[in-house]
Amino acid sequence: MSICYIRSVQSELISILTPFKNTAGFLSECIESIQNQSYKNWELLIIDDASTDNSFSIVSAYSKSDHRIKLYRNPGHGIIDALRFAFSKSDGTYITRMDSDDIMAPNKLEILINNLMSHGEKHVAVGLVKYFSKQGISNGYYKYEKWLNTLTRQGVNYSEIYKECVIPSPCWMVHRTDLIACDAFNPDRYPEDYDLTFRFYQHHLTCIPCNELLHYWRDYSSRTSRTHEHYAQNYFLDIKLHYFLNLDFDNGRPLTVWGAGYKGKTIAKKLVDSNIPFYWICDNPKKIGKDIYGQTLKSFEFLNELSKPQSIVTVANSKAQKEIKAYFSIQGMQSMQDYFFFC
Repeated sequence: MSICYIRSVQSELISILTPFKNTAGFLSECIESIQNQSYKNWELLIIDDASTDNSFSIVSAYSKSDHRIKLYRNPGHGIIDALRFAFSKSDGTYITRMDSDDIMAPNKLEILINNLMSHGEKHVAVGLVKYFSKQGISNGYYKYEKWLNTLTRQGVNYSEIYKECVIPSPCWMVHRTDLIACDAFNPDRYPEDYDLTFRFYQHHLTCIPCNELLHYWRDYSSRTSRTHEHYAQNYFLDIKLHYFLNLDFDNGRPLTVWGAGYKGKTIAKKLVDSNIPFYWICDNPKKIGKDIYGQTLKSFEFLNELSKPQSIVTVANSKAQKEIKAYFSIQGMQSMQDYFFFC
């Protein structure tokens, strides 16, 4: 019985989309982790995005000895163009993405596709991730890894989608038809992985819980997500507010913004520029009563004057967040309906 099941799964083609740029030091380890997968029926669409080191020649050598590895140069510019082109060249029923500097666990593809096949379309298969680095992992990345894996184990990734990207860009798999329904890699919005995650959420693709460590995520100082402007904080805030206003905002209810730090000010400014009315709440005595962007900052007590408000919370302090959550709980308010943590 199990042998027949494995054979049927192996008959399905998985397309792995992998852009690369100047990752010569990591490509061999990455590609060999794909070649060593327990699941063998895959194709790797690997796209050179204008590398200036010897990355192309490294991949070329692998592609000549393994017909499943299909090497192209990016006809456009940047990671989104590379992903679009890779997808256009793919033939798989199932689509996943891989970063050229990372490593797959040996059973990654098998577990992802088995989960998708057992749950059917309108699902996203995800897995646990682990950061690794020669220099050691920072406390921030360790917390992100722990938080992300906690969500993935329960399949409740979307429950905190406005905090950070809740689906790791190199550790998901979907049906090809679902990716097309979510508009694949067509939007020109960065960070592209966070934008795609919001579109999975928008189209109600359910995350499948997973307890397996499937992906090793390399961290180093020149990694794109650390250095490129497209992964700066303001881009994340743009995406959060864009999808909140389009998916979860109820303009029939009063809107409040909590916090007057960088994130609070950025969100407030964007709301002012969009002519969206809101109340600005702050617990800093030095800021309460001040006028910023034509908005007067109000104290916490002002909330008692509002009926069924929706709240964007930009307060980062963990102790303050617990107090805010306690307040919402007392009021009978629900996360992702009445309040949304943006950090």
